[in-house]
Amino acid sequence: MEHILLKISIMLVPALLAVTLHEVAHGFSAEKLGDPTARLLGRLTLNPIKHLDPIGTIALLVFGFGWARPVPVNANNLRRPKNDMVWVALAGPLANLMLALFCALLLRVVVYVAASLPETSQVLSYIKPVGLMAAFGLYINVILCLFNLLPIPPLDGGRVLMGILPEKQSLMLRRVEPFGMLLIVFLIFGTSIWSVAFGPAVNHVVSLMAGPHMDVVEQTMRLLFYR
Repeated sequence: MEHILLKISIMLVPALLAVTLHEVAHGFSAEKLGDPTARLLGRLTLNPIKHLDPIGTIALLVFGFGWARPVPVNANNLRRPKNDMVWVALAGPLANLMLALFCALLLRVVVYVAASLPETSQVLSYIKPVGLMAAFGLYINVILCLFNLLPIPPLDGGRVLMGILPEKQSLMLRRVEPFGMLLIVFLIFGTSIWSVAFGPAVNHVVSLMAGPHMDVVEQTMRLLFYR
């Protein structure tokens, strides 16, 4: 029970921030490109309750990746629907990328400050949890960024692909969308794509961002998922 509470205390804020900013970025970019749907429905808010999907949130805390309720976008309101949807789709992963970079910077600051303090300093008891949250925030935002860029609708990467393909191929890909989530679940749990391709890609990007502090990220993930 103690480990579960520790896990939730470290993961909850970074996870909620990651999925909330992802969805707000979609709605904000759609608003700027002519579609006010998200704002009119009260979804342009940093209040995570407005964005949470119960199953997606549980998956995020248990497996390390999950999802929120998609922000509604009416493509017919966009000034150039096909092209603008590319930017709306990209906004979510880009928000996660920026948040990952922020977490990487925060991790560096925390490690530097912790190394400069004596072992007996009470400040360590406050900044170490921040370091764990930054390490998890880095990892989860890289996962959400790369996962959503997979070229399978309804993921953002699929919507980007539909926006840049010629109309005929775009329509063919759109027919896949109703079965997209089933295909994604099959790829993750029914094939070795996670361990062979996606997992190594995530670790490589996290390692590039974490730099010399990758060991802190690895220790954090072991604490959260393998203890």
